[in-house]
Amino acid sequence: MKRITLVIPVLVFLFFQYSSAKVVTYNILSYGAKANGRSDSKNAFLKAWNLACASTNPAIIYVPTGRYLIATAIIFAGQACKSKAITMNIDGTLVAPSSYNAIGNAQVWIKFYRVNHVTISGGTLDAQGAPLWACKSSGKTCPQGATTLGIYHSQNIVISKLRSLNSQMFHILLYACNNAILQGVSIVAPGLSPNTDGIHLISSTGVTVLNSKISTGDDCISIGPGNSNLWIEKVVCGPGHGISIGSLGWELQEPGVHNVTVKSTTFIGTQNGVRIKTWARRSNGFVKDVVFQHSTMVNVQNPIIIDANYCPNNENCPNHVSGVKISNVVYEDVHGTSATRVAVKFDCTKGKPCTGIRLKDVNLKYRSQPAASSCSYVAGTASGLLGFTSCL
Repeated sequence: MKRITLVIPVLVFLFFQYSSAKVVTYNILSYGAKANGRSDSKNAFLKAWNLACASTNPAIIYVPTGRYLIATAIIFAGQACKSKAITMNIDGTLVAPSSYNAIGNAQVWIKFYRVNHVTISGGTLDAQGAPLWACKSSGKTCPQGATTLGIYHSQNIVISKLRSLNSQMFHILLYACNNAILQGVSIVAPGLSPNTDGIHLISSTGVTVLNSKISTGDDCISIGPGNSNLWIEKVVCGPGHGISIGSLGWELQEPGVHNVTVKSTTFIGTQNGVRIKTWARRSNGFVKDVVFQHSTMVNVQNPIIIDANYCPNNENCPNHVSGVKISNVVYEDVHGTSATRVAVKFDCTKGKPCTGIRLKDVNLKYRSQPAASSCSYVAGTASGLLGFTSCL
């Protein structure tokens, strides 16, 4: 199985960014931003971005300490940028309006579109999502909610030491991006906040997530269709729904997911640990060449799970055989405690059975006893030190 380390190219890019030309700095206070959390600073951010974008030198947009209101959705567009490298250096907090309607129908609150060699460093994004969650739980008609930070059709992206609080929907979304690193990211939302995925990836390649802590109400990291060459390492998840590949297979013609490494992760009190989930629908999608390695489970409901009949709340689900082919998945050195007796669940389908599933040195306990496992339409092997009852 081919594994690809993605950190070195980004570090080379960072060295180039700050060594090849004089860096120009644009302080948003110089363009009318107010650090009081009440005055809309959107135009100041756009002015600073446009100047940085037009610079022929590497540029820094500096956001000093304080709270800066971004009252409506904002887009940083990079198609016409001359600068070869732009860094948004944030010491303060970007805050959304307290009224969820201001951005609730905007899809994305802070959006970067077709940018190249952009770094977002430090700072906090506070989307103030709690009122929208309350609206949704009340059964009233509410906006869908906005993703806090969305990066679209971009490449050579670095997000470092950023903190995202209380997103209305997804916290960070990468769509059709190439070569990105997220490092030292902190994501915080309550365990019951709906659809607040920490990091959501779609149709992207060469994405690395390192040394991050994610506490949220949905997947800590969710990997959608079309992703490849992903490296996720040293991530702590909890509360949340775990690290999930999927859900996949909603569309008949759907790109697959391949070459994914998830290692040195810790799951604390989560609904799932490492999960693959696919809809029971006809699809030509696939999942292959995945490694889950060195994972610690602390009171996790489903430490290892493949769910090829994914159907949340058993509502409005199709009754077909999943068309997504799952193959060559390795679970190595997964250990800790399960909150349920069946700690390993492989619920595959007769039409597209899971193949090449390998368990090695998996040690999961339930109430101080070896946990159990469950297998449906799965072929594979179990080896090494096994501290649970294997169905393979």
